[in-house]
Amino acid sequence: MYVVAGDRVLDAEQVPDGSTLLVLGSLVEDGAPGDYVRGRLDVAAALYRDGRVDRIINSGNGSPEAGDEPAVMRAYLESHGVPAVVMVDDPLGLDTAASCRRAREVFGAEGLVIVTQDFHLERAIALCRGEGVDARGVEAECDCPTWTLVRNHIREAVFAGPKAVLGALAVAE
Repeated sequence: MYVVAGDRVLDAEQVPDGSTLLVLGSLVEDGAPGDYVRGRLDVAAALYRDGRVDRIINSGNGSPEAGDEPAVMRAYLESHGVPAVVMVDDPLGLDTAASCRRAREVFGAEGLVIVTQDFHLERAIALCRGEGVDARGVEAECDCPTWTLVRNHIREAVFAGPKAVLGALAVAE
């Protein structure tokens, strides 16, 4: 993952003009984005305002039980100056791999910039590249409790990262 994605993490000012963003969903509650997704959305809105973005794919769990992540993401971005016409919603982006696959298959993205936190970014880039998408990424900040950041770094290193590598190896066979 680190080899596949390492040189593809961009600073915000390196995001090419005309980019498509893939903003990955996360916990929403009572119609409001949680800390992680809010950080991602703030980056997306800033990149839009800077004129670097032509399209934003809001990808997450669209079920009512999960709070309809893409709808909450859309509303937040609209309230921060991003016009509805710029966005498409993917309510079936139930995990990172599905979000990447659907970005290509459903929304026709051949290249995109993923917006997520640092602990998740390299795996997301690698998964999208494995789905045939020329993916780069930009890190989102998170005003999150330290313990949740530590938990997510451990989850990526011990569980999610190895699972993604094993999945890629199984596909290669």
